[in-house]
Amino acid sequence: QEFFIDHLRTENVAHLPQRVTNEVASNRRYQVYTGGGVLFATSRILVVDFLTDRIPADLITGILVYKAHRIIESCQEAFILRLYRQKNKQGFIKAFTDNAVAFNTGFCHVERVMRNLFVRKLFLWPRFHAVVHSFLEQHKPEVVEMHVTMTPAMRAIQSSILDILNACVRELKQCHPALEAEDLSLENAIGKAFDKTIRHYLDPLWHQLGAKTKSLVQDLNILRTLLWYLTQYDCVTFLNLLESLRASEKAFGRNSGWLFLDSSTSMFLNARSRVYCLPKGKGNKKRKASDQTDVMEEREQKRELVLESNPKWEALTNVLKEIEAENENSEALGGPGRVLICASDDRTCAQLKEYITVGAEAFLTRLYNKTFGKGKEGADACLKDRLATKCQGDDSRKLGPKEAKAESSKSRKRKRMPALTLTQMLCKEEQENIAEEQEDSKELGSSQGNSNNEAKPDYVQLNLSSSDGFYGILKEPLTLIHPLNGGGDPYALTRILHEVEPRYVVLYDAELTFVRQLEIYKASRPGIPLRVYFLIYGGSTEEQRYLTTLRKEKEAFEKLIREKANMGIPEEREGRDETCLDLGRDATPASLTKDTRKAGGQRQENVQQSIVVDMREFRSELPSLIHRRGIDIEPVTLEVGDYILTPDICVERKSISDLIGSLNNGRLYSQCVSMSRYYKCPALLIEFDPNKSFCLTPRASLYQEISSSDIASKLTLLTLHFPRLRLLWCPSPHATAELFEELKQNRPQPESATAMAITADSETLPELDKYNSGPQDFLLKLPGVSAKNCLTIMNRVKNVAELITFSLDNAKQLYEFIHLAFTEVVPQGKIKR
Repeated sequence: QEFFIDHLRTENVAHLPQRVTNEVASNRRYQVYTGGGVLFATSRILVVDFLTDRIPADLITGILVYKAHRIIESCQEAFILRLYRQKNKQGFIKAFTDNAVAFNTGFCHVERVMRNLFVRKLFLWPRFHAVVHSFLEQHKPEVVEMHVTMTPAMRAIQSSILDILNACVRELKQCHPALEAEDLSLENAIGKAFDKTIRHYLDPLWHQLGAKTKSLVQDLNILRTLLWYLTQYDCVTFLNLLESLRASEKAFGRNSGWLFLDSSTSMFLNARSRVYCLPKGKGNKKRKASDQTDVMEEREQKRELVLESNPKWEALTNVLKEIEAENENSEALGGPGRVLICASDDRTCAQLKEYITVGAEAFLTRLYNKTFGKGKEGADACLKDRLATKCQGDDSRKLGPKEAKAESSKSRKRKRMPALTLTQMLCKEEQENIAEEQEDSKELGSSQGNSNNEAKPDYVQLNLSSSDGFYGILKEPLTLIHPLNGGGDPYALTRILHEVEPRYVVLYDAELTFVRQLEIYKASRPGIPLRVYFLIYGGSTEEQRYLTTLRKEKEAFEKLIREKANMGIPEEREGRDETCLDLGRDATPASLTKDTRKAGGQRQENVQQSIVVDMREFRSELPSLIHRRGIDIEPVTLEVGDYILTPDICVERKSISDLIGSLNNGRLYSQCVSMSRYYKCPALLIEFDPNKSFCLTPRASLYQEISSSDIASKLTLLTLHFPRLRLLWCPSPHATAELFEELKQNRPQPESATAMAITADSETLPELDKYNSGPQDFLLKLPGVSAKNCLTIMNRVKNVAELITFSLDNAKQLYEFIHLAFTEVVPQGKIKR
């Protein structure tokens, strides 16, 4: 929204699009809708306004849908389009997507998406399309591909990781032969989408897997991280990750088989050789254990630092020197051109900035001293203490004198935490440390001949203030280092391209989506020069990953072209007439139920079924599926419950994560108190993810007795405390919608006004709740008192004190409980100690 509004503002468009968010009050939204123009609206607000007729559907000219590949039958956008087509037969619907690979999974995926969108025409614009290809070739940028050669140690480490990765994939196939061989291959294992593929196959049966299979999946994730760190970061960061993995394995006592392979030994040796080398031991090999320890400490003190530089850094330096030389003679082009360097993530950008500012040797030395150094002075010591405190947490393990000495002499911190969490912690700490030293880097850059004062005006004019989105280097020409992920903003790089207008773009990491953006950016500015430097490791997994992405994009478009040729689309697909079956709300809707049990079998009039739904529930898929089954939805703001099925049935919906959180913080208890007080039949709906196992707790994790930390035990205590509470277990939203329809059979419909009036401080209470809840709970715990006679007792007495004065004739069991001592009821000889 921000991108398009800013873009239209720069083009001096008079009537800019407006946003309809939760900041716009519900009574003002009708005025915004009738004001006309283009509107950006959130899905939750739009579906509520369609259901309440707050939006004039007949005045809508058309709807534009972004990210069309995500439109499934139960999502909010499909619900909005169905409501729109039911009320407006003339408006248009157009949908866009730039992710062709998303349609490569499933059977007839694109046809199902078109059915949910109510569109008949499919337009495909691949890169190899004749029109697209001819236009982009006329205005293509100058591309310089630089295939960087990896160092021998990096090639050896990559070979070792691939051997281990291949072994883990083969072993996983042996454990589960049902896994498809095409998806579970070494080529896909190095890709970014491999984690989703593994979860897609193993999540439904994760609770049935053994420890070996789960360990293999974790090992695959760790190995993929190592492969990424090898080509992405420096040698010190990679070695630190390896050492932390080994330390965490020892701390937890886990037995990852790949750590004992020959390839793993070779990987550790090569990773250490990139950072330092140790002097060879001389003299007698037979020494005592204490002598060997002293020798090892001496060797660690005499490390000879190697600190192998990243080969891409040298290539980047050559590129920047070439650009600087061209800028010296760039008067014909209107002055020096700006440079945009794009790397994969924030950490790479931070490292590149420090490398360009202080050089490889100074950067790696500082990083080594911070990570593996022995000094405890200055900022490095503070950083180590802070990192150790965060990682250890509440660990109160105390060290003896010898252990303390060993811990202080060794800088490798063996923390009791998972390896991936440790990696993220190290990444966060390093970024914080680099951010603290940005001022020093700027001063050092200015001492090398770059004038900060000259660059500051350009920096201010572009509104490029320091943030996590990019790392600016203040020098002439202006150079920006920007992450390819954009800090979560998909249009971040497009904004930077239009604001900075760089003449040189350096792709430090290969990313196909940004390559397409660069082609479009150059074609939109014909005649203006643009040179792109493409840095990639030749013969590496990085190159293979990029080529695999290209191949999958091409195969996805080819599959879409074949499907389009064989696709059969009915004429009424757009829903412009009543013959469209997709607009029907069910062949046998629940709204046509007839009660023949009353008045001697005489049929009553048809009653339209309805359910009162809380506004916050429209983030889920369930309201859409309920409406599809022919039940009307009344969206209101509820304080008690999420779904009111009948005047007596109230349902609180919880996903697994919400259920665990609500049980831990006690919120579910208060919700059950409110539902039990105001409704005769309260229900707790526990909804599972259809793509995961329908299991709350694995069988191996069940406790024999009630435990305060067990979810099943907490649910048991909840049902014991609220006898009227019913638990509804549903494996998917589709099953929940069907269950709601069955629960509403032959029952009266709820009223939205009554449901909204029920709050924590309601004055209109049921007959049972005209009395204080505390004495009620006390009375129900007394012997002889039940839910059947509780109301009769409360109607006859004012308080508990008056109840005590009643005689034996009224209630013998209750009278003996109040007035007789324990020894009077049970003889002394029968008391068991």
